[in-house]
Amino acid sequence: MCGIAGLFRLDGVRHPALARHLAAMNRIQAHRGPDGEGVWIHEAGLGGFAHRRLSIIDLVTGTQPMTGSCGNTICYNGEIYNYLELAEELPDYAFRTRSDTEVILAAYRKWGRDCVHRLRGMFAFALWDEERRELFCARDRFGIKPFYFLQQDGLFGFASEAKALLPFLPEIRTDLTALMEYLVFQFCLDGRTLFHGIRELPPGHTITVRGGNAVTERYWDVFYNLDFDHTAKHFEEKLRHLLEETVRLHVRSDVPVGAYLSGGTDSGIIAALGCRLHREPEWMAFHGRFPEGDAYDESRYARRIAEEKGMSLRIADITSRDFVETIPKVIYHLDYPVAGPGSFPQYHVSRLAAGHRKVVLGGQGGDEIFGGYVRYLLAYFEQCIKGAMEGTLRKGNFIVTYESIIPNLVLLRNYKPLIQEFWREGLFEPLDRRYFRLINRASTLEREIRWNEIGGYSPFEAFQRIFNGPNVGSESYFDKMTHFDFKTLLPALLQVEDRMSMAHGLESRVPFLDHPLVEFVATMPSDIKFKDGTPKRVLLAAMRKEVPAEIFERKDKMGFPVPLNEWLQGDLKPFVHDLFTSRAARERPYFDTEEILKGIARETRFGRKAWGLISLELWHRTFHDRQAVIRKSLEEGGTAQ
Repeated sequence: MCGIAGLFRLDGVRHPALARHLAAMNRIQAHRGPDGEGVWIHEAGLGGFAHRRLSIIDLVTGTQPMTGSCGNTICYNGEIYNYLELAEELPDYAFRTRSDTEVILAAYRKWGRDCVHRLRGMFAFALWDEERRELFCARDRFGIKPFYFLQQDGLFGFASEAKALLPFLPEIRTDLTALMEYLVFQFCLDGRTLFHGIRELPPGHTITVRGGNAVTERYWDVFYNLDFDHTAKHFEEKLRHLLEETVRLHVRSDVPVGAYLSGGTDSGIIAALGCRLHREPEWMAFHGRFPEGDAYDESRYARRIAEEKGMSLRIADITSRDFVETIPKVIYHLDYPVAGPGSFPQYHVSRLAAGHRKVVLGGQGGDEIFGGYVRYLLAYFEQCIKGAMEGTLRKGNFIVTYESIIPNLVLLRNYKPLIQEFWREGLFEPLDRRYFRLINRASTLEREIRWNEIGGYSPFEAFQRIFNGPNVGSESYFDKMTHFDFKTLLPALLQVEDRMSMAHGLESRVPFLDHPLVEFVATMPSDIKFKDGTPKRVLLAAMRKEVPAEIFERKDKMGFPVPLNEWLQGDLKPFVHDLFTSRAARERPYFDTEEILKGIARETRFGRKAWGLISLELWHRTFHDRQAVIRKSLEEGGTAQ
């Protein structure tokens, strides 16, 4: 796990300050690689790489940037879990290290750009092809590892974090299309970021820079080619086998490995498998909790798993004071606001874990792959009511009946405000409009945002293109919902996963996001995964023996809930008042701070309005209001934090 960066001229003009600028990019990303750094500059001055290293595999000879025997040079971040098997397929290559980095160089020499199809893992890399005089960059299939880039005045720059590219922009401006998407979804689409001029290479894509052109291409996607020929038992048995295989690969490391343990099924399954398959004398797990009561403290479930499986559990106690002290750091490390408030506690759990381990496994991806979000249940409940009234419930492709869904409705008891908003209007509209309404967060921001200042872009059309895309059959509502979240929400959550762990020099691995596993699950019919409205039904059935029964039977799991809105009515009142009454906040062109303060005062217990608006204001303070400091960091080597 590392931090990568690079600068290449598109116009053939030699970069006058290349070495100094690469060194500055390394310093900005120093937290990503505390174990070493390196810089490579092409002998003709065509460009160069900067690298910060967190040593996980081949601690001695795996330094980067790395030049292979054929003259190609790579700058790489990630882990290729099948690197040992790939090395055996490359007997003609004279390896000088035991690193997965050199395996990529060897694979590229043999298979060229098609090497990405053989890589099993998480990765973002840039490889200079000396013979072709071109730069080849690639990102893993799911976007686990980040890759940002810009094209500015004949310069192509890339980095693991957007902040390392900010000094090269003529000015820091908000991308208004991305802002609209953030206000609606709390993430951006189509590779956009909130920084105008900086884009994100989409998951499963490559970009080739040659001459004055940079060409982006997709090399992987997931398709829901459903298998109706096998039984549920077949799917469960193969799923169990694939999960054991992926966890066995994910515990490969030359340093000790541990796990996040939230107390839910996803992290519980991964932690339990890791504990059983690892080679360490002690398997450590890490958990975070709040002191505001049982709704925010799941440590009893984490302890139950740890005790049964023989894990050593470490717990981070997180308070409102921690929020005031660290939330600016959280926003800085995120680069720009994304997803919900879970990034704040994850920052603290990662800090705890980094004091004991350099690698942890997590359960990210389980909800999107297997269908774990309660909103899927709510969406299907509406369709059951509609089908029951129209007498069509058993004529269509219903995987849930009105009768069978009723026992699972207890999962909705903490979501009454969401249900009220969802059914306020538009009941029984087309499926795409209903799901859009279910995830649209802008509907609660009518007064706080000056919408006419942002522009007329409507994210609904972009949503439709993904939701109704060709990857999913038109008859499967469940697959459409999970596919949209897999393609959009999951990369946002992975941004949080990467930044909060790497803020402390910690590598986070996500075994559920192994492409053989994901491709297999995509062949499962919806009723295998969501029969009777049971979230993640096939996963629970396949892995029931790995985790205590009470964990699988929970009806109150809500992710990683944060008592932010309770704090805002008490301890955090002065903080949020000062934040939005400052002169800088009042002069933002898109926000009405008076209405924001009123809206925060009316926020529901688990609402996300306050988090979204606080994050945006802190982001403006961290980056927009400090443009001069950021530009100066390029010349003086400061981190601009």
